[in-house]
Amino acid sequence: MEQSQNQHHEAEIIPEAFSRTISDSLINKFFLEISSLTIFTLRFFKEVFKPPYEFSELIKQFFLIGYKSLPLVGITGFIIGLVLTIQSRPTLEKFGAVSWLPTMVAVSIIREIGPVITALIYAGKVGSGIGAELASMNVSEQIDAMQVSGTNPFKYLIVTRVVSTTLMLPVLVVFADAVGLFGSLVGVNLRGDVSGHLFFSQVFQNLEYNDLFPAFIKTFFFGFAVGLIGCYKGFNSNTGTEGVGKAANSAVVFSSLMVFLIDVVAVQITSLFQN
Repeated sequence: MEQSQNQHHEAEIIPEAFSRTISDSLINKFFLEISSLTIFTLRFFKEVFKPPYEFSELIKQFFLIGYKSLPLVGITGFIIGLVLTIQSRPTLEKFGAVSWLPTMVAVSIIREIGPVITALIYAGKVGSGIGAELASMNVSEQIDAMQVSGTNPFKYLIVTRVVSTTLMLPVLVVFADAVGLFGSLVGVNLRGDVSGHLFFSQVFQNLEYNDLFPAFIKTFFFGFAVGLIGCYKGFNSNTGTEGVGKAANSAVVFSSLMVFLIDVVAVQITSLFQN
């Protein structure tokens, strides 16, 4: 009888100990990841200002990251402007405020929807691409070969890609906003007749400096986060083909999450200055 009670007591203790071990390992893994990413970021700021500067590779990354993303960003921006206009019209008609439709859509796109949606697409396309590319180079030992040949792989691979992602995302966001406004113009004319001059006159008359500047500045932080996390996941990936898929997947997940966190902080800071 006593032996069965002891076995029952041990059966209750084992799951508790197992869950506690898992919890401790997850916490340790989280803080280890944060510390590694912090060291990686500090190393980037150390290397970015040191010569030599890889201008040719930087121009190449501008083309691959920026120019190659224009079609996807343009199509997405046009659809956002068109759908947002069509969806907003019935609600504004109930209040007799259809004339405010161009202004409402423009402010929504420029202040929030355009930068965030473009950054998420950027994370999915560019972030995953960088993570998979660097992970495959890590698997095939190309990074080790660069070190042996005397080339600084961090300078050549990481710095150029992070700088490119940081500078190209604001350009893509401006392009997406412009195409989104054109899509809104098309949406307005599906059930009306509004000239382009009247539409854009109303839009720019009601846009303020506080609508444009904060939305533009936060795109630099979005681009930096996407590039840095993609490079970090790819550069520190596990060996093997499985590590390539994990690097690409985790780069998209963490960079998308970071975009939302940066956006929350940016909105809070902007609201403080406006008040």
